[in-house]
Amino acid sequence: MHLRAVLLSLAIMILALPGFGQTPLIADLSEHQIQITTGFIGTDVLLFGTVDPDSHVVVVVRGPEETTTVWRKGRLAGIWVNDRRVVFERVPSFYAVRSNAPLREIASVTTRRRHGMGAEFLRLRPEEGEDVSEGEAGIFRQALIRNKQRSGLFATGGDNIAFLGGQLFRTRLHFPANVPTGFYDIEVFMLQNGRVVHAQTTPLIVRKAGLGADVFFFAHNYSALYGIIAVALAVAAGVIAAFVFRKS
Repeated sequence: MHLRAVLLSLAIMILALPGFGQTPLIADLSEHQIQITTGFIGTDVLLFGTVDPDSHVVVVVRGPEETTTVWRKGRLAGIWVNDRRVVFERVPSFYAVRSNAPLREIASVTTRRRHGMGAEFLRLRPEEGEDVSEGEAGIFRQALIRNKQRSGLFATGGDNIAFLGGQLFRTRLHFPANVPTGFYDIEVFMLQNGRVVHAQTTPLIVRKAGLGADVFFFAHNYSALYGIIAVALAVAAGVIAAFVFRKS
């Protein structure tokens, strides 16, 4: 990983020199695959690149989309229960934003809304057929964002892209232990005067590896057999425990 990062950094520095092409935005990751093994506690991925002088950089990370249900609690006979739900479709399972300065200072509202720079600009819509008013949908939408932020899956408060000189930039993207598996899009935007002038998308794969991956594959592809084995093991464990305690 470190050797790849060094080699790519050198290549980007050479391409950034005068006379080596006119590509205004070049970016890459230190690795394009995260493997989740037993004991995985999260990891960081280095993103780096080069842009034109006097430009700003915004990075948006989106995980695979999913359907998410948000519940509202209410009191029933003095007990808190789930009394209302709204189902949202096409919700990013993971979302993060990085920039070299506060977004409101470097990107117009139109730009942020168009490219989803900030959780408040994500197109989080209730599932088709949901009987919910726009005002109520907004309340549930905010609750969805708060829930994702509490679980570490929405990271939107970081303006920590650092510039090395006038053109080279770098930032570390953190992926927590509960990061979902799947294909991720890493969008890198170069901005000038509040508008996006160039953009690049780089893929990232998060997948399970090792024994955990084998168990996951078996459980999802042979669910009936997995259930039978799990029940058999539970029964066997109970019988062994009863035998041991009876002897003692």
